[in-house]
Amino acid sequence: MTPEPVHILVVDDQVDFAKGLKRLIESEFPDVKVQVAFCGDQALTVLRRVPISLMITDLQMPAMDGMELLKRALGDSPELSAVVLTAHGTIEIAVEALKAGAYDFLTKPIEPESLFRVVAKGLERSRLLDENRQLKDQLERHKERLIGESLVMQRFKQSAAAVAQTDYNVLILGESGTGKELAAAMVRDLSPRADKPFVTVNCTAIPENLLESELFGHVKGAFSGADKDRDGLFLKADTGTILLDEIGDIPMETQAKLLRVIQGGEIRPVGSDKSRTVDVRVIASTNQDLVAKIADKTFREDLFHRLNVLTLNLPPLRERKGDIPLLARYFLKKACAELGLPDKELDPAVIGHLAAEEWSGNVRELQNTMRKLAVFGTGEMVAMDVVRMVGGNGSSMPASGGELPPFKEAKNQMIDGFSLNYIREAMDLAEGNVSKAARISGLSRVAVQNMLKRYGLSTGEFK
Repeated sequence: MTPEPVHILVVDDQVDFAKGLKRLIESEFPDVKVQVAFCGDQALTVLRRVPISLMITDLQMPAMDGMELLKRALGDSPELSAVVLTAHGTIEIAVEALKAGAYDFLTKPIEPESLFRVVAKGLERSRLLDENRQLKDQLERHKERLIGESLVMQRFKQSAAAVAQTDYNVLILGESGTGKELAAAMVRDLSPRADKPFVTVNCTAIPENLLESELFGHVKGAFSGADKDRDGLFLKADTGTILLDEIGDIPMETQAKLLRVIQGGEIRPVGSDKSRTVDVRVIASTNQDLVAKIADKTFREDLFHRLNVLTLNLPPLRERKGDIPLLARYFLKKACAELGLPDKELDPAVIGHLAAEEWSGNVRELQNTMRKLAVFGTGEMVAMDVVRMVGGNGSSMPASGGELPPFKEAKNQMIDGFSLNYIREAMDLAEGNVSKAARISGLSRVAVQNMLKRYGLSTGEFK
């Protein structure tokens, strides 16, 4: 596909001068297309029709002068790079134009070297501004991938967006529960391979004796039970991206074969003597110290360097505590939606409590806690009594006055809270029909009636 040409607009009421600038610029910048306008109104029309990267305008023009054109053009496109032309002796006007938003100025008569230098700088500025705007737009579209507005998360998202634009291998480091898989998905979604396959491999979930076959495939008869040829995950990811989650757990023998794939782009199915070429971008993630594993001879140093071309360090939740209120509200809303419950609010005391916790399990632990609060919170507002009932993040479960309730009492409270929410949900779905609620829940009709009686609920309030 031929790239769109870069457009420059030259504005000057002296027709021959404007056309001469056009010829001069296009001779030096063959990939640039120069538009010409001979007055301010013509220039504004061109700006509305054509994506102009750089505008070069004279200041002294009849009707609409260059200063008025500059203000109107920047009013419509604040990031437009604009260069003003001025005669010797009118530098003060040029300075005024710079204050009004012009990027640079040139004095007449124009030296070609000066013109080329200013044009090159202006085009580079426009290119960088356009890239930044695209990255910002992409981040906005994908902001739910990694939720957080703290400075450390803003920096991480910017790094991830920049990394995504390359085709290099990426190593994502972070503690368990920080969201490494989400970060990998974000890199893929912002990359040129976004519309190509994305395959995730949980290296810890595949038995060691099957991992090689899963990754590279096998041929019929390669081992007991291999009754037909099977494509591996690398072949399924061809032209796209593969995420090797928890790469530190891959056995040494498989590491050697993985290294050959990354180096040469070729896979050899188990039991086959033929190789197949694949084009795959590799993203690897781990919560382990790979440098320490290299020292222990449990991870290959050459594989580490192949994977560690670009590195993203995902911060733990304790380093981004300012994001906890935002995350907590998001996860609570999401849990309520998953359960089919009305939205719940968090009492300010609960938010303060959550923000003060350490969250050794990071974002995953916080999400699980919000699921518990959604299940056991019976009202519209989740208060501290619900937090005490479910045990906060699991590290403590203080009751009012700092006293711990007996285990049996706490257990019964949790069961009652769950049961009440559950039967309400079942009756809501059944629109008050006890028999239908019994079918939905798998309980007997008598059990549903007993639960309604126990919690003082009537069928009429669900119709």
